[in-house]
Amino acid sequence: MTLDGYRSTADRLLEPFVGLAVRAGLTPNAVSVVAFGFAVVAGVAYVLAGGEPLWYLVGAVCVGCNGTLDLLDGALARRLGTASPAGDLLDHVLDRYADLVLVVGLALGVSRPTLGLAAVTGVLLTSYLGTQAQAVGLDRVYGGLLGRADRLALIGIVTGLAAFVRPEIVDLGPVGWLLVVFAVVGHLTAFQRLYYALEALAADG
Repeated sequence: MTLDGYRSTADRLLEPFVGLAVRAGLTPNAVSVVAFGFAVVAGVAYVLAGGEPLWYLVGAVCVGCNGTLDLLDGALARRLGTASPAGDLLDHVLDRYADLVLVVGLALGVSRPTLGLAAVTGVLLTSYLGTQAQAVGLDRVYGGLLGRADRLALIGIVTGLAAFVRPEIVDLGPVGWLLVVFAVVGHLTAFQRLYYALEALAADG
């Protein structure tokens, strides 16, 4: 269950925006950098939301922009025929920094650094196992319980709601439970991807 499986549909929906980006003279790398900028703004907003919850709404909007632009840079590179290993590397590095900024911002905003550490390791290991499969000769793995598109969607939805409603269950609000999900399901997704990769390598051997 991951939204990453709908990339082709998302690419079709983004076609008009790809055309606008081409006419504006934007490059895929520039779009990647702007996407990262939105993630940074979102992370800062989530820290500030500890004192003023409406900042969660700002963060949710910025996360939506980050996710949309993250899809746009790849679609733009394909349209322009400029897709390259260097651009792919930059995109993935900025995505990992964006993941860090978002999760750390969420954790600091609710004063849960330990939970944030568990969540961010789950997020990073999920991404690492996805690309490490490619490094050993397999296709890049996007599947599993919780991919990046799923995480961004959950962050946007949960923090958008948290701007107005913040019920607590077992001393944790919506953002706290979101971090729990990232910690637990993130590590499960990493193990899922590891299992897939080992199984595929065994089949090839």
